[in-house]
Amino acid sequence: MDFTASIIEQQILGLDDETKQMLRDELNLGTDENKLKSIYFLYYSVRALLDLDREEIIECIVDGGQDFGVDAIYVSSPEESELPITIIQAKYTQNLAGNSNFPENGIKDMLNALRYLFDPYIELGAVNNRLRTKIEQIRSMIRDGNIPKIRAIALNNGLKWNDAAQEQINLSSFNQQVTWEHVNHDTLFNLLKNTEKVDADLPLIGKAIVEDMNFSRVCIGRMSVNKVASLIEQYGDRLLERNVRRYLGLQGNRVNNDIHTTLEKDPDNFYFLNNGLTLVCKNFNYNALQQDNFTIKVKDLQIVNGGQTSMTLHRYLQTHGVLSDNASVLVRIYALPDEQYENYVNKITHATNNQNPVDLKDLRANDEKQLQLEEGIQGLGYAYHRKRSTTNVRAGDITSGTAAEAILSVIVQLPHQAKFRTSEHFGKFYEKIFFKELNAAQTIIAVQIYRFTEARRKKLLDADKLFVRYASCFLSMQMAKKLVTQKELASFKDIDHRNFQQVKDMLDANIDAYFDQAVQDIDTALKDLYNPSYESQVSLQQLSATFRRADLIELLNR
Repeated sequence: MDFTASIIEQQILGLDDETKQMLRDELNLGTDENKLKSIYFLYYSVRALLDLDREEIIECIVDGGQDFGVDAIYVSSPEESELPITIIQAKYTQNLAGNSNFPENGIKDMLNALRYLFDPYIELGAVNNRLRTKIEQIRSMIRDGNIPKIRAIALNNGLKWNDAAQEQINLSSFNQQVTWEHVNHDTLFNLLKNTEKVDADLPLIGKAIVEDMNFSRVCIGRMSVNKVASLIEQYGDRLLERNVRRYLGLQGNRVNNDIHTTLEKDPDNFYFLNNGLTLVCKNFNYNALQQDNFTIKVKDLQIVNGGQTSMTLHRYLQTHGVLSDNASVLVRIYALPDEQYENYVNKITHATNNQNPVDLKDLRANDEKQLQLEEGIQGLGYAYHRKRSTTNVRAGDITSGTAAEAILSVIVQLPHQAKFRTSEHFGKFYEKIFFKELNAAQTIIAVQIYRFTEARRKKLLDADKLFVRYASCFLSMQMAKKLVTQKELASFKDIDHRNFQQVKDMLDANIDAYFDQAVQDIDTALKDLYNPSYESQVSLQQLSATFRRADLIELLNR
């Protein structure tokens, strides 16, 4: 028995009962223990690799027959017309020896999926409804001009695919649009060790500036790209624990390609052509009697900006070998005071990353508005999670990400930006969503409406209109209007702690009726937008695109 494979099995069997029950209910799982264990393994692995909340993880899973060999699929918001997509095929064996290769047929299935799923002009054929809904949405975004950048992950608790499977990958001609990864129990075990602190020696090249300021210490210098790569080789993702742009959640994109090109064609000038790395630590020391070429000894090192650069350097050097020490990169090292460490790390990470469409939930977690919502929501008997958490999140708890989507749909009434601009919710749209007057009562009611429409969307009931698969944010907006009208409020913003229970009782009693009325509103608007026979003439791709635009809102607000 392989030691790490047995540890991972213990981890997946140790998932909390609520998560297991949610998986069984939403995926219609039976009682086959081997099948359940495979799904638990998939869930656990997606959580470790993509760092998502529980509801997001379950939403990713499309396993269930007629799935083209795709067990999970995750789509990020487009970045500069690139559409990052992760597809995962999982193979879990009951034999914990860890000596079985990922099957060659599994690789062939993934190649087949890549050829057919992401071409919007090829008929999908027989696929399960969970996968069809996601793929038609992706195809719609591809038709809008976004280019898919796909991370294909072969996941198992054994060895990598064999040489014959690799030959199939080599012959696929997908070029840089698809990157392949093998993830197994060893990969997952290494991710488990992320909480271990990193103490390291950083050899700098040439002169450096070291200065004490505001109870902190700063060092600005230059380091060989070879050393950066060796740090990643030695410590891996542990260095990126505080970095919201964890490389394991990123795809091969334009930035990676530019770094790769610079290393290949002009490595000696890499220092001038890259923004460099920002590092934080608890403390660092060096020999101040030297004139140059310092070795900086750091305690509890983290990369808060430049993780993408670091991992790309590591992968390039793995393939091409070491470069001359003339190939160097700028490094900024900040030693932060203990009492302000966490707060400073968040502020520095936000300041050095906020020009990019990254997930800033954790960096906003200590914002005054988030603290107010946490306290207010707790006072009304609910729990609010300001930071992402993989534990202690109960089914009724409210995460900041879910709150943002609900508020933008229900209160701000911009549903097209709620579902498809999530990467900007805690950046560009933050003040719009978490506006000054927003209170806990409004947030809870908005989330309850939004969760109802999301639950109906996921059920894929045959009796529901097809657009329900893509319209949860629009339906939420319309349902809120019904509630406001029946309660005789001037607007949703009139809800507060004083009338919260009355509003909630009315919502609970009438939520099905509000949903049916909202469906009718949208059906009428779609008939006006297209024609009375739109259901037989408009494809799922076109329906998906409709709910990413604002023109439908104008029809609903008439």
